[in-house]
Amino acid sequence: MAAAALAQASAIKADPRLIVPLDYPSVAEARAGVEAMGEAVSFYKVGLELFATGEGMTLARELKAAGKQVFLDWKLHDIGTTVQKAAAVLAHAGCGDLLTVHAEPQVMASAVRGRGPGSSLKILAVTVLTSLSDEDLAEIGYATTARALVERRVHQAVAAGCDGVISSPHEAALARAIGGPGFLVVTPGVRPDWSAKNDQARAATPREALEAGASHIVCGRPITAANDPHAAALRVAAEMAGA
Repeated sequence: MAAAALAQASAIKADPRLIVPLDYPSVAEARAGVEAMGEAVSFYKVGLELFATGEGMTLARELKAAGKQVFLDWKLHDIGTTVQKAAAVLAHAGCGDLLTVHAEPQVMASAVRGRGPGSSLKILAVTVLTSLSDEDLAEIGYATTARALVERRVHQAVAAGCDGVISSPHEAALARAIGGPGFLVVTPGVRPDWSAKNDQARAATPREALEAGASHIVCGRPITAANDPHAAALRVAAEMAGA
């Protein structure tokens, strides 16, 4: 689908706080998903799966040209110089509104430097993946809980100059309290009561996430795997409107 066709999916009743991940194995399927969701969604996540196809950047540019917002969920994690250069390229590419990096001080500071002062690209730090429980962290080698690790990393994100963080809904209130009113708190692991939890260990409903302090929610399979993605997206947006 070209940018002109994508423009037909411009938001009418879409909630700009709802981000839908385009976690499809091909760009063609992602475009079909965007078309199916239509005006019900105005913000999309383009992640590693589409990036690996070689066409993820192309799709991101198409979405931006169609008036959509784009979340580049690429979780940059490397030495500082590499992250800085990658962030600089993306900041000037004009294909995204949000970019994720892992919440390590050197990585975050490097991404902020690479982005520079003149770009509208927002840098978000991934605190603790929403698929991880306290038991999982212990197995990795952390002698702390998910909540304590999130708290530490949110403070570090603020100090590094990041625009916000990625945290589970369970830590959204904590992130909001630390980051303040203008800080972005984007919560994956959002699952309406009528959907399966899938692989999310620390999930919550859309309303719970927003009332806890989330600025945006990421809700994927309940929408993209639905028989009617457009109707499912509107159903989630309706729940969000009540928060």
